[in-house]
Amino acid sequence: MSTDFKTRLQSPAIVTAPGVYDAFSALLVEQAGFEAAYLSGASIAYTRFGRPDIGLLSLDDVANVTGNIRERVGLHLIVDADTGFGNALNVQRTVRLLERAGATAIQLEDQTSPKRCGHLDGKTIISSTEMAGKIRAACDARRDAGTLIIARTDAVAVEGLEPALERAERYAEAGADVLFVEALRTQADMATALQRLSHRAPMLANMVEGGKTPILPGEQLQALGYRIAIFPGGTVRALSFALQGYLASLREHGTTEPWWPQMLQFDRLNQVIGTPEMLASGKKYE
Repeated sequence: MSTDFKTRLQSPAIVTAPGVYDAFSALLVEQAGFEAAYLSGASIAYTRFGRPDIGLLSLDDVANVTGNIRERVGLHLIVDADTGFGNALNVQRTVRLLERAGATAIQLEDQTSPKRCGHLDGKTIISSTEMAGKIRAACDARRDAGTLIIARTDAVAVEGLEPALERAERYAEAGADVLFVEALRTQADMATALQRLSHRAPMLANMVEGGKTPILPGEQLQALGYRIAIFPGGTVRALSFALQGYLASLREHGTTEPWWPQMLQFDRLNQVIGTPEMLASGKKYE
């Protein structure tokens, strides 16, 4: 599958990857007809800990969720590995664990540790030399050349656009398969980054609702030259909005009945998660 994804990125059609945070959300993404999903570290922090994306996750947290998702779905799975959880040697362990758990692509960023969400202020970054070494280490650690290494730079907010683009060029030279310049502020900056970098490696656009980068539809991102568009936190934001409404209704009415048109009933949910098929399969062993 990972080799197929590498080939897929050579197609002119952009890959749209909704954010996921567990096997259930990934199953819904697959059933909706998407070919890829983005396992967001931020969304894992939101849903597992009820905390912000400020470096609270461990490698085991991410690897466990990756394995759960891969056991359930066949989607191309882009996994957010934050800073790689340490230095170059830690990065190698991160790549081995996530690749074994089922990652199709592994994203590494050049922030210091603990990191923070790419659309929060106050980020700090490591040297481009250290980051290039971490990318080389990641490439050396993977067992399958089709497992993609995505290099993200957060330097726009710290050093400015030009240094960020220079960093991305270094990361491509170090072997990154996909480039990700985080938190570009304008469509003009996005176009500048693409003109400078897209001939070196496929480019990824990060669409964060309310973030620092303009939200553009996939068709427009594709026309600009992006190959991947991720919507990392949209799933959790949609879930949060719906759940707040549900809970407010339950508190007001003392029953879920007014909310039934906006819910999956018991049988429908069991159809979604495959309960009838599993029970039928189990009968073979009775």
